Amino acid sequence: MDAVILAAGRGSQLGELTAERPKRFVDVAGRQLLVHVFETAVEAGADELIVIVGYEAGWIVDQFGDTFEGVPIMYVHQRERLGPGHAVLQAEPHVDGTFLLVNGDNVFGGSVAPAVTAVEEADAVLGVEEVSPEVATTTGVIETDERGRVTGVVEKPAEPSSTLVTTGCYVLPEDIFHACALLRPSAEGEYQLSEAVGLLVRAGYEAATVRLGERVNVNTSEDVERVSELLRGAW
Repeated sequence: MDAVILAAGRGSQLGELTAERPKRFVDVAGRQLLVHVFETAVEAGADELIVIVGYEAGWIVDQFGDTFEGVPIMYVHQRERLGPGHAVLQAEPHVDGTFLLVNGDNVFGGSVAPAVTAVEEADAVLGVEEVSPEVATTTGVIETDERGRVTGVVEKPAEPSSTLVTTGCYVLPEDIFHACALLRPSAEGEYQLSEAVGLLVRAGYEAATVRLGERVNVNTSEDVERVSELLRGAW
């Protein structure tokens, strides 16, 4: 299975940590952030890494070259950073079949392989977690039925109907590219992947949810410390 890694952003919230290097090269628990992400994808069974690059793309290409732990890497440049939906669309010419998608900002305390396994019984799988109502207003909120199947996805709702949210880990069919191409930009000018998933659901695709355990979305220096604590607990 191909794995698409979203790694095009700058990461300005990390302040001085990204003053002289891209966010994905910030040291997190003794290794670069992107190393953690690549390891997650490879451990889940990825046989090719398709890395969406943008800001300071040369750093990533020079560092990792053509392979990671024996798995081939392909780099795809996102010329304009217009949100995750737009980033995913850049991978379309290079993806063959259902694929794993991992946000390059995320460090998981455990494996995401359960999401890959779950797609055998669904068209798509969303890795999810429970958060506070306050956090739910800042991300993609998942609405589900009694079986845990997705009935709707709402991006950054003012009044969340659920506290179940996406974790930046998906297993998606190729048809997601068509859904991404149909998206309209948000007020901020971004194309949201969660809305593309919502289009698939409304079209009748069955999307399952899988809880993947703890993870940290690395956006601040405090998040870097949280990753160290998370991984110490996993060792």
